[in-house]
Amino acid sequence: MTTPDSPHGEPVAIVGIAELDPAALDDIVVDVARYGIPPMQARSMNRMQLLMLEAARRCLADAGHPARPLPAERTDVVTGLCFALDRQHANALRVELPRYAREVERAAAAAGADPDSAARAGEELRGLLTRRLGGSPHDRVGEMASTIPARIAAAFKLRGRTLAVESAEATSFVALAHATVQLRAEVSDAVLVLAGQRRESAYVAAALAAKEGGAGDRPLTEGVGAVLLKRLSDAVRDQDRVYATILDCTLRHDPRPGCFRPSPSVELWQRTAAESLRAAGVAADTVQYVEGVGAAVPGGADGAAGVEYGDVVSGLGDGRAFAHAGLASVTKVALALRGCRYPGQLSDSDGELGDTSEPGIPWQAGVRDGVPRRAVVHGASLTGTFCHLVLEEHSEPGAPAEGRTGTEVRPAVRSRSRRPWAAAARAVPIAVVGLGGRFAGAPDARGFWRVVCSGRTRIGPVPDTVLDRELSHSPGALSLTHTYTDQGGHVPVPDEPPEDLAVLPQRYAVLDGAQRLALTVAAELFSQQSPSQGQGQGQGQGRGGRGVVAIGGTLGPPRERRAHTDLVLGGLDDTVTGLAALDGLSALQKKRLLERLRERSGQGDGALPPALLDGCLASGVAALLANEYGLRAVPLAVEAACASSLAALDIAVGALRSGAADYAVAGGVELACNVRDMVLCSALGLLSHSRNAPFDAGADGFTPGDGCGLFLLKRYDDALRDGDTVHGLIRGIGASNDAKSLIAPDVAGQVRAMQRAFAQVDFEPCTVDYLEAHGTGTKVGDRVEIAAAGRLYAGGPRAEPLRIGSAKSFFGHTFAAAGSAGLLRTLLALRAGTLPPNTLLRTLNPALDLAAIPAEIATRPEPWTRPPGRPRRAAVSSFGTGGINYHVLVEEHRER
Repeated sequence: MTTPDSPHGEPVAIVGIAELDPAALDDIVVDVARYGIPPMQARSMNRMQLLMLEAARRCLADAGHPARPLPAERTDVVTGLCFALDRQHANALRVELPRYAREVERAAAAAGADPDSAARAGEELRGLLTRRLGGSPHDRVGEMASTIPARIAAAFKLRGRTLAVESAEATSFVALAHATVQLRAEVSDAVLVLAGQRRESAYVAAALAAKEGGAGDRPLTEGVGAVLLKRLSDAVRDQDRVYATILDCTLRHDPRPGCFRPSPSVELWQRTAAESLRAAGVAADTVQYVEGVGAAVPGGADGAAGVEYGDVVSGLGDGRAFAHAGLASVTKVALALRGCRYPGQLSDSDGELGDTSEPGIPWQAGVRDGVPRRAVVHGASLTGTFCHLVLEEHSEPGAPAEGRTGTEVRPAVRSRSRRPWAAAARAVPIAVVGLGGRFAGAPDARGFWRVVCSGRTRIGPVPDTVLDRELSHSPGALSLTHTYTDQGGHVPVPDEPPEDLAVLPQRYAVLDGAQRLALTVAAELFSQQSPSQGQGQGQGQGRGGRGVVAIGGTLGPPRERRAHTDLVLGGLDDTVTGLAALDGLSALQKKRLLERLRERSGQGDGALPPALLDGCLASGVAALLANEYGLRAVPLAVEAACASSLAALDIAVGALRSGAADYAVAGGVELACNVRDMVLCSALGLLSHSRNAPFDAGADGFTPGDGCGLFLLKRYDDALRDGDTVHGLIRGIGASNDAKSLIAPDVAGQVRAMQRAFAQVDFEPCTVDYLEAHGTGTKVGDRVEIAAAGRLYAGGPRAEPLRIGSAKSFFGHTFAAAGSAGLLRTLLALRAGTLPPNTLLRTLNPALDLAAIPAEIATRPEPWTRPPGRPRRAAVSSFGTGGINYHVLVEEHRER
């Protein structure tokens, strides 16, 4: 990803900064009442959510909020996080407790305990650990990474986009690059970027040490910070304090199959730096300070690798802070630029400025007259991404001349009238040139469409291998430990990688299930590329231009949560042997108990493989696709609750429209049919007691489903030039946050997202033929969604009723993959010229005022007649917990 060349890319101003003291993260007290958070929800909040709320408050206050109000309707909140959060670990452990307690009972009985004592031991252990772990019905909402930006948006009434991203050590850079694209495209007017990292699990530290060959000299460090960004012209107009300006943020990826590791390519690093400097309009020899973060970059500590910077002073940021590392370094350098003093470093013995400098040494003006102070922050991630960010000082009108004599900075305000790029970005159609999917009963996209046309749901009882009904199923009961339904749209996790990929069995074994599923769907996606184009299996995209792989999913993969749970349970020897119910056992019997417990629970003491960390990274899904299929595409994970797929699509489309990428892979994956999610969703009463039935009078919730949908995207003109098959066109994407309740849907918020999508196109809502609804099957959700659609789609003359449907009645609610299921269904319907049906609809909910639109919900496939003089058009909605709303406008491609 890279921002556009300087003539088309206005500098982005850093107008607010906050960094929490890393040594005091456990001591910071956050008053949840001031943010209107109910006590029940507060019990379920992860610690990072509280810390980021505080960082957001301090950052906004630093920028003058609330006295200096933000453009709240168009202010985004983007958070960067790596690895699972404390509440995610606690919930996973609590749900696993009944199984472990049963193993303790059985091991105790085998060791000689009488049946009554063994049973009491299991019950005593459950009670003891449940009290330690806590919990409430809101745990499913409180644990999600995307709840953090949503909570911040609600606290400060910010109604722009809200999402969480992850890309290993490149996380902060990905967030900043995305924010820069959004601001320059005038899709957003301000972006609050936060990043945080904590040591939540000893398992991550062990996996990191295994990745580095057992080296323990670079432990995972902690930190939480925030910056507020605006276009420079807006910041000057609003008389904001500007710490520094971001001229460019370029990311490049080196695809290397196998275990994740930093790229050793000096050539790619040089090219990344050169492209970034060129995009910033900056000569390398005018850069005076270089800050390195993350995994080692080739060419030494300053990372120059043949790039001739000026009289460089360099520093090394904390490279093991993962998500937080890049933002911390940007903050550090921005403060230094504003203060005209180099960041504090150690000094060398000669006292000369070289690789080190003493704290606070004055930063003299540029190397030539008229050249401002400039700095670079660069880094590399273990997934193979290089990052290069260019910062420059800002001279404010009336600022003291001290330290700035002879310096003439670039004009602060650029005329909004050079901005042709921003207008063009909204108009560029994006072509879908490849698609693939695997959902319940559908091994590929063709199978998906066959299921839809059959009119029969694929929701059914989940296998016993997924749900132990004896332990975790209790029909009709609301509980923190059981699910009241055993229904789901289950998809088996692949046992082997696709035939065309040489993935070692040892590595494949440690991958998360979502990574395996996505790898298989990617094989379908890339098999559609014509060999005559030299693109077989995606290799053409790798050798050609720049790309991005954005995959919606859950931040904090199940693989890591399970491993952490096993680690904790494996350390409970003293707790188990100290149970009062087992006082009657001898020391030898207790030793035998522990041996049998380890044997039955599968705990081992083997060495950890280097690839272990790969399954702990949410961005590992995207990185796996990029690396194994040879894509020179920056990988990132995106979480926006149930709207994650469309949030990932939004990032991909933005990168394509801005010129930051020449192709993109976007979509979503989640395996929602698992005990943890079923229990947590049951506790809040979200699941149907029968099966997903959107828009039905008897609808009582959703049913979980597994799935993955992926799409290969290009700019429309590029697709036509390359002779690609075009499955459909993405014409507009709108997004918003309700800034209200985290769990109750809001009509106004959904309408806002729809309006923002239509602001990007040249047609009216009345010309849209079909709406693929979010359609969860909850009474409130369905009613609010139809009411919102009525507000927008009821206007104007409509030749035919708007058809409405939802894929969830066939495949269940696939959470982060839900938007990809809806988009896949819509694209296949456009290609087939068939309006897709719904199933499980027996009696239409009378509270849905369909006649006011007018609209219809069909239960059988119908011909999709092409309206005279225009293409077929459709819309896809996804609405997520936290008030996150996305609306996509899709149009058929007609052969020219």
